[in-house]
Amino acid sequence: MTDDATSPVLSPASSPVRLEAWSEADADLLRALNAPELMEHLGGPETEEQLAKRHRRYVDLSADDPGRGRMFRIVLLPEEAVVGSIGFWEHTEDDGPVYETGWSVLPGFQGRGVATAATRAVAAEARAAGLHRFLHAYPSTGNAASNAVCRKAGFALLGERDFEYPPGHALRCNDWRLDLTAP
Repeated sequence: MTDDATSPVLSPASSPVRLEAWSEADADLLRALNAPELMEHLGGPETEEQLAKRHRRYVDLSADDPGRGRMFRIVLLPEEAVVGSIGFWEHTEDDGPVYETGWSVLPGFQGRGVATAATRAVAAEARAAGLHRFLHAYPSTGNAASNAVCRKAGFALLGERDFEYPPGHALRCNDWRLDLTAP
């Protein structure tokens, strides 16, 4: 990744996606990703105030030290269509600090391998940032599609656990882990 938070992050040539750093211009994408069917496993849609705060966190994370994480918009190739979001950020796990990842893909683009390709690309970004050994994902146990993304992207299932997301909302999830030092 370049130091300029507005520069695109180029995915491998064979990837059907390109990641681009989250920017002020992505607020409407965040609103589109707040649809009830996309937030079903995450406690439901957020209020406009909550979205504004999350957008600010995403912009700030993308402008900050890349070792702490980044948020991205997902661009589908060759269409050049912005189809979702993905990122990685620091999280404290039972055994210390790790990276966490999460993603969302607009309904019209699901089922095409976009989330899996974006997850592989964000893992490469987390690996390049080099601050933590592990990248975790915590999809709800009932979210078959996100659990399949983890499996296809090479994550190992550690088991089920309780997770709080959003704050105040208990979520039963699977703990998936990717070793960023593995080839």
